[in-house]
Amino acid sequence: MTTEQTELLRDLISRAHVVLWDFDGPVCRLFAVHRAEQVANDLIEWLESQGLHGLLTETERKSVDPHVLLRAVDRRHPDSDLVAELEERLTQEELRAASTAWPTAYADPVIRTWTALGARLAVTTNNSPLVVAEYLRSRGLTACFAPHIYGRTQDLHLLKPDPHCLNRALRALGAAPASALMIGDSVSDHLAARAAGVPFLGYARSERQATRLRDAGAVPVLRSLEPVLRLLRG
Repeated sequence: MTTEQTELLRDLISRAHVVLWDFDGPVCRLFAVHRAEQVANDLIEWLESQGLHGLLTETERKSVDPHVLLRAVDRRHPDSDLVAELEERLTQEELRAASTAWPTAYADPVIRTWTALGARLAVTTNNSPLVVAEYLRSRGLTACFAPHIYGRTQDLHLLKPDPHCLNRALRALGAAPASALMIGDSVSDHLAARAAGVPFLGYARSERQATRLRDAGAVPVLRSLEPVLRLLRG
């Protein structure tokens, strides 16, 4: 990191009394073993078994992101039993994935250190809150966040980039947007933070992901959480 980037990161950290974490990415790699591609394929097969082969476009069928499928079905059949069943199936797949998720490097000590320093933490995610709670329990991190887990609800149109889950967290914590910081790994995270008026710190596992975030206007974007831990401990 350049000196300028380090100072920008230091300023973001020093101002953050509340830290809003996206889940899959900054906290863990949820589909590290139970692959997202297989989950998406299984959901597509289930839709076809219901006689809905033509419901998805070819582009949507090729997506490796199960949330793309969920959003697509919700747009065409909002508030339906079909969407509710598909969402429940995705939740069960996410729960399976949580048992084999890989912790993001440095995430656990960053979370524990920030909590010890007095910051209040919340998870703001498009994943099921049940999945987040299970993963945090398995890592001994529940006390760092509970009860502030704000995840997917039945109102799928409120998934990020809508700022709904961020605003829920801010209200529950009694925090002004400027006193918070969101850590996210997607453009939708960045857009949600911007809509909520919350400063944003990008995390990217790959350079391609980092480029997408930077192209969307996210600054800074880190390839590792190690600099955050170093500044917190310093």
